[in-house]
Formats: sequence, C-alpha cells, structure tokens
Amino acid sequence: MLLIPCPWCGPRAQIEFTYGGDAGVVRPADPDAVSAGEWLDHVYLRDNPRGPHDEWWQHTSGCRAWVKVRRDTWTHRVLGSGPPGAGLGGDGSGPPEIGSDEVGPDEIGSGEVGDGLSGAGSGGDGSRPPASGGDGTGSSGAVPGADPHGGGSR
Repeated sequence: MLLIPCPWCGPRAQIEFTYGGDAGVVRPADPDAVSAGEWLDHVYLRDNPRGPHDEWWQHTSGCRAWVKVRRDTWTHRVLGSGPPGAGLGGDGSGPPEIGSDEVGPDEIGSGEVGDGLSGAGSGGDGSRPPASGGDGTGSSGAVPGADPHGGGSR
C-alpha cells in the first residue's frame, strides 16, 4: 500500500485515492487540427517509465481534490506531491523530493517515509482501530450462538 501525502488532508492510504493517469500528458491546443491517428496516440498510447514519474490521483474518499504525485514506478516510493500546477521538486520549482531518485530494489520495503511499510497506522498509535472487536481486548464481540445478521438466535 502506498502512503500518499494529500496537500490538504495530510498523508493518507492509497485506498482513499483513485488513479487519474499520467500527469505529463498535455491535450492538443487545437483539437480540430489533430488527425484521428494523432488523437488515438494521445488518448491510448502512454510511456511506461522506470523511475520517477508524475501522476494524477484524486482523493475520492477524502477532500475529493486532484493531487499531482511524483512516484518511483520501480520501487513505488512517493517522492513528492502537491496541488495541480505546483512543482514537485527536483527542478527548484517546488518542495524538495522525499528521499532520493537513486533507489535500488534492495531498498524496497525499507520502512522509509512514503513506502507504505513504515508501520504508521498499525493500530498501536490510535490511528486505526484494532483488527479485532474494537474494544482492545482481542475479542470479536460476537455472542456465541447468536445470528451474525442480527436476527436473534435460532
């Protein structure tokens, strides 16, 4: 799971977002002057880069805003994020990138910020309820012999 930093809500789990595509694709300035073949290329053909790549993500389960995210497609580390139109770092146009672009496969899951494996939200810090019944005792809270759908016992 990725941990995506929303500029408005803070870091959130990837499941709260919907992928919106390549942030580097620019719509043709004059759509009427573009041939059918060029439109086909624009709509369907995309690069599949290895390394840092800018993407659109919408925070659909949060503030619903669009966020530009720079993600390393090789390691899935999030290197930066910001609102549409903002620079994502690396070129002096925005905040510095998180981490380094020089990441190898031996660093996957290293627990660094942005890889989604750092343990944040594991339940012990109050950010997420316990995996069991929610009362912290480890019990499921179910009554033995009771109908799990609320219809009472049989």
